[in-house]
Amino acid sequence: MLKLYIGNKNYSSWSMRPWVLLKQSGIPFEEVMARFDSFAPGSQFKQLVAPVNPVGKVPALVDSSIAGGLAVWDTLAIAEYLAEKFPEKQLWPSDVAARARARSVCAEMHSGFAALRSHCGMNIEASLPQIGQLVWRDQSAVRADVERIVAMWSELLQIHGGPMLFGDFSIADAYFAPVVTRLKTYALPVPTLIGDYVDRVLALSGVQAWIADALAEKDFVVFDEPYRLQR
Repeated sequence: MLKLYIGNKNYSSWSMRPWVLLKQSGIPFEEVMARFDSFAPGSQFKQLVAPVNPVGKVPALVDSSIAGGLAVWDTLAIAEYLAEKFPEKQLWPSDVAARARARSVCAEMHSGFAALRSHCGMNIEASLPQIGQLVWRDQSAVRADVERIVAMWSELLQIHGGPMLFGDFSIADAYFAPVVTRLKTYALPVPTLIGDYVDRVLALSGVQAWIADALAEKDFVVFDEPYRLQR
């Protein structure tokens, strides 16, 4: 049995990636919610997560079918583990070149786009188009990040013909799902081709399930709310 430790669905972009990957692929798992109260050593969040992940972060995956229970942390490591454990799900593209490109763009997301992350944190419940306009006007690095994402997605959609980045749903689409929610929350301007892809990702059953849970949380985590005083 797989057990996935995650943070608040409204805010935790890293948690969203493996959760959507599992849900959309039809892989059974148990969810363990570690709500964001604080990231201090003595917080409830740390007390719940630290025994599973020594760095005390989410997401973390525990596979109890392995003797002693195998813990895997970091989103990319979790994705790779799932791809190996469930080869029939074809979580990576089957073509060698496409698979290499998919790994490359996921790694780019994993280590890049710092400006977009910083200025447009994931906040599914919020609608912040006016903030998005200010960020777009004032933050050239955010514009550069979005320009790179538009170029990347456009190329992949044209090469593989859609509807997802590599044709069928893959780890890459799960990896960029939080970016899709950011584009919506902040109403950042993108071309029609990209807007259509955003709509298709938002319509995925796994993404819809995550969004529904995020909207139902009703939490307001102050340190994840740089632009609002209340819901």
